Amino acid sequence: MRINPFVTTTAIGLSLLCTQSYSAQAFSNHATTLAFTPRSLSSSSSSLKSTASSSSSVVDVATTPIAGMKPGTSGLRKKVEVWQAVDDVNKNYVENFIQSLVDTAKESNGGEMIDTVIVAGDGRYFNDEAIQIIAKVLAGNGVSNIWIPQNGIMSTPAVSAAIRRREGGKALGGIVLTASHNPGGPGEDFGIKYNEAFGQPAGEDFTDALYEKTLTISSFKSIKGSSDIDLSADAGTTYSLTPTTTVTIIDPFDCYLDALRSCFDFDALRTFCQRDDFSILFDGMHGAGGPFARRVLIEELGLPESSLLRCDPRPDFGGCHPDPNLTYAASLVKKMGLNPDGSADESVDATSLPTLGAANDGDGDRNLIAGAGFFVTPSDSLALICDNWESIPHFAKEGGPRGVARSMPSSAALDVVAEARGIPCFSTPTGWKFFGNLMSSKEMFGKTDYTPFLCGEESFGTGSDHIREKDGLWAVLSWMSILMKANEDTPAGEPLVGVKDIVTKHWAKYGRHFYCRYDYEAVESDAANQVMELVRNEFVNGDVTSVLDDDSGIKLTSASEFAYTDPVDGSQTSNQGLILNFEYPNGDPSRVVFRLSGTGSAGATIRMYLERFERDESKHGESAPQALKSLAERALSLVKMEEMTGREGPTVIT
Repeated sequence: MRINPFVTTTAIGLSLLCTQSYSAQAFSNHATTLAFTPRSLSSSSSSLKSTASSSSSVVDVATTPIAGMKPGTSGLRKKVEVWQAVDDVNKNYVENFIQSLVDTAKESNGGEMIDTVIVAGDGRYFNDEAIQIIAKVLAGNGVSNIWIPQNGIMSTPAVSAAIRRREGGKALGGIVLTASHNPGGPGEDFGIKYNEAFGQPAGEDFTDALYEKTLTISSFKSIKGSSDIDLSADAGTTYSLTPTTTVTIIDPFDCYLDALRSCFDFDALRTFCQRDDFSILFDGMHGAGGPFARRVLIEELGLPESSLLRCDPRPDFGGCHPDPNLTYAASLVKKMGLNPDGSADESVDATSLPTLGAANDGDGDRNLIAGAGFFVTPSDSLALICDNWESIPHFAKEGGPRGVARSMPSSAALDVVAEARGIPCFSTPTGWKFFGNLMSSKEMFGKTDYTPFLCGEESFGTGSDHIREKDGLWAVLSWMSILMKANEDTPAGEPLVGVKDIVTKHWAKYGRHFYCRYDYEAVESDAANQVMELVRNEFVNGDVTSVLDDDSGIKLTSASEFAYTDPVDGSQTSNQGLILNFEYPNGDPSRVVFRLSGTGSAGATIRMYLERFERDESKHGESAPQALKSLAERALSLVKMEEMTGREGPTVIT
């Protein structure tokens, strides 16, 4: 068992290692719980060991293309046995994919081999073995510097921060081993994604080119005669894989902490956290975000260890599905006084509950936010952060966000706030890479500067321009900052202004966008495609005026298919979701969006997004699933979901 896998660096200054720069040049296979005991690192450079491999040599290995290596919205995800090449048909699966990735990165770097690359994962099953394979392929291709976090584990937001900040932005990319919120362990999922030089997920041009190379690959480069890298070595330890390739074990925390400190007032938050009436419960879901939550919430802000739940990373995520929603974060949901549908459990005394509840997913980029007996939808959370930007120094020091964006399936709650606040607002396809261009409009394209920038997705993703990924812990600190600001005049002994108070006040001002999502997971692919074709042919391309009314009185008024022209680089993206617009008998608008998710590793996931706007404050207290029940029934009947898929109901409602 590996012990003490994370180092808290105390001597190598953040100002030296994590200077911010935006230059583009610049489980082990057992189910043992990993122990996380931070160690300090001596300031003496002589304490850092360097190991050379004098007998290694570069080899060119013949291979053949493997079908199905097309990355989705966030990398390539498959069952772990595919990556492990359990079957001969998948022989050299990791090597083929990484060689194709390296060749693509070289082309995008003007024909020059990328100099410095980060290789890190979320700690899921096969993480360590894959890192060793990838490092050898990178060395075989002549990559000079390979940075690997201690123990090989690093949250996705932290990887983005390190690409942008470590050694002035020296890294030209990051290879991230994650299947995000998908389960891990034998028989479950594994994935690899690539982040480019600004820390952003690779764009479609890159992933399309990568895929084309996987179809024609005939060989890959690697090295032989080199010992495995000790991933648990102290930060600063180096290994010479070849005379031209050095692996450095890096501190996983430092650059990410530097990025967070640039956004929030840690001193003020630490003082607020000492209030006897404030408490937080953070569920790491046994993913990579857990150690980062401990580093920030416990070590930096002084909260007690009891604030953490499941914050020790495990290769199989402790047998849980590491997706921070009402279904899979059931333990946290219950501890926050909530029913499985997000409504308050009236049998629980809300005053006995934590002030704030939060959860991360497997790689630490998603978040769930809840108050005592009160669930906040991701779309509402995004809108609330926008409307309370004065509470967050990252925005306040610049006079507020210069741009905000949401994924199209997310509710329009953000749009209403942005219009009232005079902030440019964009609706993009699902996928964080589409936010990247907007964030980097000036630094990459010399166009309009939208930073500081705020963005989010209904799939529990929120973030800003401090990095180029969604960031679960950033969202938690944003809500802590909002609570701190709302209670700056609340004296000791008086009840705190809580999450519920803040959200209900917001609804009273702007109206409530009732919102939830139905997921039909692992649907047979042909059946899923038939559902989408029915919606497209009968409604988008058909005549909605011919659709008969039913007893609900909810009328289908129009249908469309979302397409997007990027306002920064002009690129066009089509087939991004099928939208059915409805009208209630009282005239209130509503909509239902159908979309196939690209984040699964088997079959297809049909996602149905439901939204209804309600201005009447007296109706705001109804639970979202109940408020949207008739709309869901109307839409499911129209698209013949049960008939087409054989599913009587969704796998998950969030």
